[in-house]
Amino acid sequence: MGTPMSNKRFNTGSGPSQRQLRVGELIRRTLSDVLNRAEIHDPELNAMSITVGEVSCSPDLKVATVYVMPLMGSVPVENAIAALARNKAELRHRVASELTLKYAPDLRFRPDETFDRLDETRRLFADPSVQRDLDAADDAE
Repeated sequence: MGTPMSNKRFNTGSGPSQRQLRVGELIRRTLSDVLNRAEIHDPELNAMSITVGEVSCSPDLKVATVYVMPLMGSVPVENAIAALARNKAELRHRVASELTLKYAPDLRFRPDETFDRLDETRRLFADPSVQRDLDAADDAE
């Protein structure tokens, strides 16, 4: 009698699986390299400096949501996303050639709002009433 197969085929916990995280990071690195080296046949896209902040993959790895932001507000984020979407097929082909997956994931581009959240967090911490509350919490310890 052999070892029983695991019935834990799908991740039932909250959050992405290790495989989703690993594939997302590989896609992020690949896209960053391709955009850095201006390898896409679109002069408008190649003229943009775009940061790929994060890539999240669906559980079946067939859809990858790519969070991007133009560097230093060089172009409006909508323009960057439109240029990336126009070149989605070529970008997907580049990702597929780098990764050994059964399917090349469909790429979806979204604005990376982590920088906005960071700015909001900094603004909140700079607020005098928040500082007062933090100082009071430190004194209580």
